[in-house]
Amino acid sequence: MNFVKLFILNNFLLSITKSQPYFNTLMTIKKTLKITGWVVLGIVSIVPIYLLSAYTLSRISVDREAGSGNDVAVYLITNGVHTDLVLPARSRHINWTDEIKYSNTKSKDTTAAYVAFGWGDKGFYLETPTWADLKASVACRAACGYGSSAMHATFYKHVREDSTSVKIMMSNAQYSRLVSYIKGSFRTDDGQHFINIPTNANYGNSDAFYEAKGSYSIFHTCNTWTNNALKSCGQKACLWTPFDTGLFYQYGR
Repeated sequence: MNFVKLFILNNFLLSITKSQPYFNTLMTIKKTLKITGWVVLGIVSIVPIYLLSAYTLSRISVDREAGSGNDVAVYLITNGVHTDLVLPARSRHINWTDEIKYSNTKSKDTTAAYVAFGWGDKGFYLETPTWADLKASVACRAACGYGSSAMHATFYKHVREDSTSVKIMMSNAQYSRLVSYIKGSFRTDDGQHFINIPTNANYGNSDAFYEAKGSYSIFHTCNTWTNNALKSCGQKACLWTPFDTGLFYQYGR
């Protein structure tokens, strides 16, 4: 008898509770907390998986193409985070200065013999000349692939091998493929000319920015672009890498 009374009382109280306005509020809070918990758990889980994948896949080598020649020297360089590919400014294959104009730089120095190419997020490039200028909104937009991209071109008079620079020799045919890959990364106007971004965000006296194709994300970074460039012309590369360390590991650095 007591059990029957308790059962009836419990159901009665439950029916009253559910009829109260605060019950819906309570359920909403509970659902929100549950979703938030899953989101936090997902983020906490993704970070180590991402870092482990980046490390593992960057250590898997894509071997240099058989029959690679030694006709053209290209340099792979890093600033410790971001990689560029440095090519001859003028060669029998292409005169980059026809599109990457000296006049678009602050110095307008026409004696530079090399030009470096680095692809990346446009907002990050133009709004973050130094790490101290980095904004959370810019970083999040870039990481999620919501922004447009830009090509950073920098002229150099001299380039040499050291701990931050690797010399890569390739055949004329391979170099032509690399040129095609880089050219294909630029957005062009109706006349098929590279589109200079007129801005005061130049990092120095010898660089300029140009509109580029594609979107930056944590899965397709500036270093991923460089890695794909090396793959396109049959050079040693990583299976996949978002960081510069993977590329330099492949070249014994």
